[in-house]
Amino acid sequence: MGVKTVQAYRFALDLTPAQQRQMLAHAGAARKAHNWALARVKAVMDQRAAERSYGLAGDVLTPALGWSLPALRKAWNVEKTMIAPWWAEVSKEAFNTGLDALARGLKNWSESHSGKRKGRKVGFPRFKSRHRTTPSIRFTTGTIRVEPDRMHVTLPRLGRLKLHESARKLARRLEAGTARIMSATVRRDGGRWHVSFTVEIERATPAARPESVVGVDVGIKHLAVLSTGELVPNPKHLDAAQQRLWALGRALSRKQGPDRRVGRKPSNRWKCASARLGRAHARVANLRRDGLHKLTTRLAVEHATVVVEDLNVAGMFRNRRLARRIADAGFGEIRRQLAYKTEWNGGRLIVADRWYPSSKTCSGCGAVKTKLALRERTYDCTECGLSLDRDLNAARNLAALAAEVSTAGSGPVAGRGAIQKTLLAGREAVKRQPGVASASQTGTAQPQGRAAA
Repeated sequence: MGVKTVQAYRFALDLTPAQQRQMLAHAGAARKAHNWALARVKAVMDQRAAERSYGLAGDVLTPALGWSLPALRKAWNVEKTMIAPWWAEVSKEAFNTGLDALARGLKNWSESHSGKRKGRKVGFPRFKSRHRTTPSIRFTTGTIRVEPDRMHVTLPRLGRLKLHESARKLARRLEAGTARIMSATVRRDGGRWHVSFTVEIERATPAARPESVVGVDVGIKHLAVLSTGELVPNPKHLDAAQQRLWALGRALSRKQGPDRRVGRKPSNRWKCASARLGRAHARVANLRRDGLHKLTTRLAVEHATVVVEDLNVAGMFRNRRLARRIADAGFGEIRRQLAYKTEWNGGRLIVADRWYPSSKTCSGCGAVKTKLALRERTYDCTECGLSLDRDLNAARNLAALAAEVSTAGSGPVAGRGAIQKTLLAGREAVKRQPGVASASQTGTAQPQGRAAA
C-alpha cells in the first residue's frame, strides 16, 4: 500500500489566437467577480461602522455579508444577471476563481489581525486591475483530462488545448490508476500560458536505504557545499542575463508608456518592449527553477538524511551589497523543496537552529571561535591546527549534527553551541557546550503553489 500525497504537474501550452482571447475572457470574468464581491464587502463594513457610530447595535444593523466562499458565491448568483449579463458565455469556474481568491484574502487578513496567523501582517484585499493582475483561472469541476495522445488536454468550456510538451509523466500515472486530478489552473507567466494540474498521487513506500547523511551549506560563491566535499557551482543566472536586461530596460524607457495621472495609454511599441523584458526575466526564473529542482532531487534521492541551516533570508536582503545575489541563489527555495522531496523518498530533513555556529565551530576538535569575519574564507583552528575551507567546515558540522538527533520533533535543532551570543572566555576559543537538543523533521510541505497560484 502506497502513501498518498499531493503534487503539481506544470505544462506549457500552445494556444491559438482565439483560444488566448477565450482565456483572457475567463480571466476577466474572475476579476469582475472578485472586484464586485470586494466592493460589496467594503460597502457592508462601512455601513455597519456608520450605523454603530449613530448608536445602533444588534439586529437593527445592516445584515453582515459572509466572507466564506459559499456565502460570496450565493450573493453573486443572486445578482450576476445584472452585474454580468454575459455570465453564460464563460465557465462558472471563472467566477468561482475570483470569489475564492477574495475569500482566502479576507480570511488571511482576519486571522492576521486577530493573532491566529503568524508572520508579517496581511493587508486588506485590494481591487484587481486588468493591467497589473496576472491572468489565472482555476478549474475544479467538469471535464479535466489528458488526451490519449498526451499532447492535448481538455478543460471545461475551453475545450481541447495543445501542449507544448508531452504530458507522458502524468498520463502514465493516470493510466495506471495511481493518480487523480483534483484541479487544473491556467495561468499566463512570462508571455506564455501554462496549465498546472494538482494531482493526488499514490506513491510506493520507499525501500529501506543505508544511512547516508549529508550537510548542505548554501552560499553565493558556491550554491551549495556538501559535507562529502562536493562543491556545487552557483550558475548566477541573473548576473549572466544582466547586460541583456539592462539593454531591454533602456529600450523600454524610450517608449511611450502608460501615465495614470493624465490618462495616457501605452503605445504598441512600449507593449512589445515590455513583453520582451518580461520574457527575459521569465527565462532567468525558469533556469533558476530548473537548476534548484535538479539539485534538491539528487540530494533527496542519494541521501537518507539532509541537514540544512535555518537561515534568516529576509534579514539577508537588508544587505544591499549581497541582496541581489542572495535572491538569485534561492536559499529559501532550496529548503522548501528539500522539505517535501526528502519525505517522498523516505528520508528526513534536519534544520539546524539559526544561531548554531556552524561556520565558527571546528569540525575536528569542536572549538568555537568568538569571531569569524565574512572575508575569512579559510577556517584556521587555533586548538588543533585544522585548516580548510570555511563552507566545507560548516557543512561537516551540519552533518555531525544529525548524529545528535535521536527523536523526531518539530522546529529547528538547537545543537551544541547554538547560542545567540558566543561566549568569551578570555582570549581562548570557547569549547562547544555539551547537551543534545531535539530533532527537526519538516512537515509535508507540498509544492501546490505552482498549481494553485
